[in-house]
Amino acid sequence: MTGSDDGVVRAFIGSFTSAGGRGITVAAVDRRTGALTVLGATDAVPDPSYLALGHGQGPGGGALYTVSETEHGAAAALDITGDEPRLIGGIRPVDGAGPTHLALAGGHLLTANYGTGSVSVLPVGPDGSPGPVASVLRHEGSGPNKDRQRSPHAHQVLPDPSGNWVLGVDLGTDSVRICALDPATGTLSPHGETALRPGTGPRHLAFHPAGGHAYVLNELEPTVTVCRWNAAAGVLEPVGETSVLPAEPAADGEGTVTYPSEVVVSHDGRFLWTANRGDDTISVLALDATGERATLVTTVDCGGHWPRDLALDPAGHRLYAANERSGDVSWFDIDPATGIPRRAGALEVPAASCVVFA
Repeated sequence: MTGSDDGVVRAFIGSFTSAGGRGITVAAVDRRTGALTVLGATDAVPDPSYLALGHGQGPGGGALYTVSETEHGAAAALDITGDEPRLIGGIRPVDGAGPTHLALAGGHLLTANYGTGSVSVLPVGPDGSPGPVASVLRHEGSGPNKDRQRSPHAHQVLPDPSGNWVLGVDLGTDSVRICALDPATGTLSPHGETALRPGTGPRHLAFHPAGGHAYVLNELEPTVTVCRWNAAAGVLEPVGETSVLPAEPAADGEGTVTYPSEVVVSHDGRFLWTANRGDDTISVLALDATGERATLVTTVDCGGHWPRDLALDPAGHRLYAANERSGDVSWFDIDPATGIPRRAGALEVPAASCVVFA
């Protein structure tokens, strides 16, 4: 793991300021135990629900990026050389409502805007700050769930491992869009759209470390859709679906009450974990040698209530769950043989929503 200039490994925790959160909390990570100790915090950005770190050299390489998950929607960059993050430039509108996810690609910052069902592209300046919106790609379509799928709801945007494509996961249209990003203009060009089973409500996607498979976590049904990924052609192909729960939970009339939130794949490609909000669990799935078959092993308690995010530490030894409604971040040691997490501690973080590591 890399840390700040003083050699301290740090975690950055987003939270909802509108629900009593501190905004972005900075915590030191004990390399031996995984324990978190608060160093500082900032509420400079309202509702910084999802964070992303810049890596490497060039614009944005050492900055922390955040959405502002508000009605009007915004994004910002922060300098993280100290214990209290400082804004770089201003808070930029993203021309989309309720951004829930963001990523860096091709010298640009991309946000997935849930409320308006769109993906916005903002250029990253020499100082790392986002500039005015260069383009907005608006999704079209709907799904069978009348309450949740009347219109598009882009929930995640991320580059593929090859860096040639940008994928947008849309809960409202039960699909994943594959696009090409022009780094010169910041324009997203649609390349293809992969339809998933109607009503599943795809939320987030994670790639196998070998790059040939992707795992789409569905929110409206507690399942993971296993897909083959052809980076040369930019084609995502569903090949299977696995439940993340040992039995189907009771339905509330609009889908199940589980609402899975995040999917994480181990560095060696042997295990996959999901966070499940309704029953406050973490699911453990074993992946076969090809990465094409996922088998549910067990579920464990998430250590709190309503785990909105799940993160693997850079060394791959521990999982961290951001439990939004209980207001804490729990950490777990992972059994290297079975992939089963064992709770090791927790830190109070009101309205916690996301964890990333530097």
